[in-house]
Amino acid sequence: MNRLGTIGIVIIFVFVLVAIFAPWIATHDVGATNLSVRYLGPSAGHWFGTDSTGRDIFSRVVFGARISLEVGIIVVTVSAFVGTLIGAVAGYYGGMIDRFLSGYLFNVFLAFPGLLLAIALVAFLGAGLNKLIFALCIIGWVGYARLIRAQVLKVREYDFVQAARALGAGDFRILFVHILPNAIQPLIVQASLGMAGAVLSEASLSFLGLGVPPPAPSWGVMIEEARDLSTLQAAPHALIFPGLAIALTVLAFNFVGDGLREYLDPRQRRR
Repeated sequence: MNRLGTIGIVIIFVFVLVAIFAPWIATHDVGATNLSVRYLGPSAGHWFGTDSTGRDIFSRVVFGARISLEVGIIVVTVSAFVGTLIGAVAGYYGGMIDRFLSGYLFNVFLAFPGLLLAIALVAFLGAGLNKLIFALCIIGWVGYARLIRAQVLKVREYDFVQAARALGAGDFRILFVHILPNAIQPLIVQASLGMAGAVLSEASLSFLGLGVPPPAPSWGVMIEEARDLSTLQAAPHALIFPGLAIALTVLAFNFVGDGLREYLDPRQRRR
């Protein structure tokens, strides 16, 4: 893997450790308020300063990593699983099944901008972490389905697949033993990039008040609470540190995705 991909892996590993050991890394109770120290700048007592109610920003950023990574992992896992099954069936069987799935079902979901559809779903279902994850899964599976369908359409014509069919192998064995293992590589790259998109979507919806409800320590909620002009002038750190956490996480997953794309493609690796 290239240098940027390695850097991305290191950053993600650090965030994963922070999320796992958040109770021991956080220096303060994330919900404890103290109006006497509101908008305090970074100091020895509060490494990232405090917010509008005197809560410790460092501790909230640390626990925010848990929410962002939880959303990313669940959304990517569920979306990739559902998308892989639907895309594989569409690409393998073709005909009316493919025409219905790829020609109608895929296009219905792709007709709406993903984030706008997620906003509509969350607004209908109500705010909450589980409902946010459900909405992101609803809009996320289509990209994986289209990718796997294209790969299956290509791999199903290979000689070893035709040989397995000639030897009497059933559709289930051909699809899941012979085709999917040879079509899954692009899905790995798509999943790493999908993690970045899920983290960014969670922060965006939380910022709009449609994601994790406050006072949960979500990075998007923290930015929303610090977005007014008076806060930016009096305490820019309340916006900077959660913003940097989002930027680093998204950048790290994009680095890993680009690195995996280069590593898994022999032509790019030779270059």
